[in-house]
Amino acid sequence: MPNIAARDFPFPEFVEVALPIPLRQTFTYRLPVGMRENVRPGARLLVPFGKRQLTGYAVALHQTLAEDVELEQEAIREALELLDEEPLITEEILKLTQWTADYYASSWGEVLKASLPAGINASVEQVASITSKGRDELLKVTTSKTVKTQILRHLAQHGETTVRELAAQYGATPAQRAVRELAKTEWITTFHRALSAQVRPKRRKAVRLLPPEKHQANPKPLSEAQAKILETLLKFDGEMLFTELMETADTGASAINTLAKYGFVEIFVQEVLRDPLKDAKIPEITDLTLTDEQAGVLDELEKSLKDAKYKAFLLHGVTGSGKTEIYIRAMKHALEDDKSSLMLVPEIALTPVFSRRLRAVFGDEVAILHSNLSTGERFDEWRRIRRGQARIVIGTRSAVFAPLRNLGLIIVDEEHDGSYRQHESPYYNGRDVAVVRAHFIQATVVLGSATPALESFHNSQTGKYEYLQLPNRVGNRPLARAEIVDMRLVFRQMGKDASFSPALVEAIEETHARGEQSIILLNRRGFSQFVLCRTCGETIRCRNCDITLTFHKRESRLICHYCNHREKVPHSCPDCKSHFLYFMGEGTEQIEDLLKRKFSHLRIARIDRDTTARRKEMESVLERFAEGEIDMLVGTQMLAKGHDFHNVTLVGVISVDAGLALPDFRSAERTFQLLTQVAGRAGRGQLQGRVLIQTYYPEHYALRHSQTQNYEAFYDEEIRFRRNLAYPPFVALASLLIRHPNYNYAFDQAQILKECLIKHNRDNTCRILGVAPAPLSRLKNEFRLQLLVKAQNRAKLRETLDFALHDAGERFCDLRIVSVEIDPINLL
Repeated sequence: MPNIAARDFPFPEFVEVALPIPLRQTFTYRLPVGMRENVRPGARLLVPFGKRQLTGYAVALHQTLAEDVELEQEAIREALELLDEEPLITEEILKLTQWTADYYASSWGEVLKASLPAGINASVEQVASITSKGRDELLKVTTSKTVKTQILRHLAQHGETTVRELAAQYGATPAQRAVRELAKTEWITTFHRALSAQVRPKRRKAVRLLPPEKHQANPKPLSEAQAKILETLLKFDGEMLFTELMETADTGASAINTLAKYGFVEIFVQEVLRDPLKDAKIPEITDLTLTDEQAGVLDELEKSLKDAKYKAFLLHGVTGSGKTEIYIRAMKHALEDDKSSLMLVPEIALTPVFSRRLRAVFGDEVAILHSNLSTGERFDEWRRIRRGQARIVIGTRSAVFAPLRNLGLIIVDEEHDGSYRQHESPYYNGRDVAVVRAHFIQATVVLGSATPALESFHNSQTGKYEYLQLPNRVGNRPLARAEIVDMRLVFRQMGKDASFSPALVEAIEETHARGEQSIILLNRRGFSQFVLCRTCGETIRCRNCDITLTFHKRESRLICHYCNHREKVPHSCPDCKSHFLYFMGEGTEQIEDLLKRKFSHLRIARIDRDTTARRKEMESVLERFAEGEIDMLVGTQMLAKGHDFHNVTLVGVISVDAGLALPDFRSAERTFQLLTQVAGRAGRGQLQGRVLIQTYYPEHYALRHSQTQNYEAFYDEEIRFRRNLAYPPFVALASLLIRHPNYNYAFDQAQILKECLIKHNRDNTCRILGVAPAPLSRLKNEFRLQLLVKAQNRAKLRETLDFALHDAGERFCDLRIVSVEIDPINLL
């Protein structure tokens, strides 16, 4: 990849452009003379690419062609249009996205696109226009009714028309064929133009009071309605939106227009910000006293902020130890030094809680960035950040690219969470990009967690991060008392497969008899995990994936959780036609149903992706639970993260055994983290918490250590396993996934790729595993094959991969079907 070059010469002739396509290279274009003076790195350009026109990003400017450009100057195509007078992307974000693309073997253009709010990029449309030759020809064919003639008549009558509009009127295929033929005969011309972005500033009519010297003579005294309008404006500092003024003053538009006519008010158009927290309940600010442990941690962070040099901290604090209060005070300190702050959270569900608390402390300095906002809200928040109007940003993974000015502090809360990993192109880990961003700009970065990622804790033990610890809860409240329930014994005693052990049933009854609340966790949504034929033993599987379909009772459908394929439950087995179909395995929907029947007096709600598809639904359920309007919450891992409910004293875990059985080297770590985090939801108030974990694997070390919430003991066992089997953090790891609907084609491409990897692994520093079917061997109608590459040296891994991928491309390997993941967090 090229080095980013700011313009230090007057009129560059060439521009390097990163395009949002899955190719790991930039493209050189010639700049038209009229564009050379204005284009700068970070601006968007409309450029030709093959037969298409694409929106790309200027990343470097040159007076002469770079040495590695193989084309002659005459063959270089010209950029079509400059889309930004001022670059949208700052020099800092250009550098950060370049590193991200380079490290994760991704397309720079795709990373740049991901760094901008959705809807901001212009799209392109093809436009047709009739020529004078076409008009002459039209006079000769007065009776013809062919599609070509109809299109000529349309263009003659209506002028320029998009090909999309012609296709809608005359049919897609006939219209496109006719346009091509008419263009060849020069009866029409076609060109492409940039469409406006899908999202733009919101503008509304507004009214403001004018000073007395602006008033004109009014032949009539003010009416009652006009006087009410002026009084209302005075109450609201002299300025209001037009519609709000009519509503508040209970008047019509004519009265306002008359006042404007005589100079009492001015009607104008103003930009209106779409505020995600407009209707949110902002909590009251409480003045908390820090514990000695909190004060010690904050002191270290303030020293680092004062030094204004790069420093990375791992803040290891048990659940309820007061990490959030430290974050807020560190942000205050940064603001006092005129520095901005960025806080990343793993789940959208956590942003309402944190953002409201931050808004209570910092007011309009706070901006929010996550995918559940409307495109307009995201656009407005991003522009406030870009302009320096918001200096504190909270958001999910992609907020790491927020264009904050003078950034001094980055916080990654729940840094262990897998949600920081982008699981589709462009692949990146928001936590690790945050650390690199801090390094680039000499800022302080804090990674906080009660259950740090194994790599992060290892980095703290080897000196890469500074280790800070909060070993106790605020107020010295004890951690929840955890118990493991051996479901093998329950099965022997009860003689049947039970969802709830007697111990859990009794605990639920006792907890709610005291007026306290409970959380029930099962990390599987749906009603039943699969449908089994008891005659032949077959399961009903997704037609597109190598996955059993999950039954969802509310929709009365079998649903694939990977491709979203849906179908009705058959009356008989598709294989043997038997009617003996059996619904196996519980999901959250079934657990909720069973609990409602067993505890009909309790108010029970469920939180998973099925019940919280819309943004406000989850916020509403969590608010009602916090206010005591719901007695019990049933849900998936969404319940385990960061929530603070002071009346919750019981957490029941139905099962985590399926997670332990996954063919992934991180399965034990994820299970330990999930159990420890969900246990942290109990006993956060003045009352002792209790956790019951039901399992058929009570001896597993992940469960044993989660029972005592002993992270160090778990780390010692897990790190030995990783060392013995050569997994991260002791090796650098890359996963290459080859996907295609045709298995043989995918296998052939995978073999080419493997041969290139072997060829460029000259000193055998890398270990190459595969080609083998991925654990999920077919998804979305594509077969999936996997290659794993391990290396003791990260630089050697990247070198081998870069040479191998380039060589494979030269050998016509179809790299479009190859996904490369550096530092994958799962191998499914």
